[in-house]
Amino acid sequence: MDFSMLLKAQWKKMRGKIKEQWGDLTDDDLDKVDGQLDQLIGVIQEKYELTRAKAESEVTQFLTEK
Repeated sequence: MDFSMLLKAQWKKMRGKIKEQWGDLTDDDLDKVDGQLDQLIGVIQEKYELTRAKAESEVTQFLTEK
């Protein structure tokens, strides 16, 4: 599955669920991400002080469940 395309296509719907999952993300963070998978992984990595691999794993798991 191409998560990048899924995120971009479903961005408006997913914003709320992403904020529920990662409560430290602000609206400004999500505005910067704007449906870009790499940006989302980077913001989560930074906010939660995760490794790139761990942040990517969490986002992939989140998108797989949706």
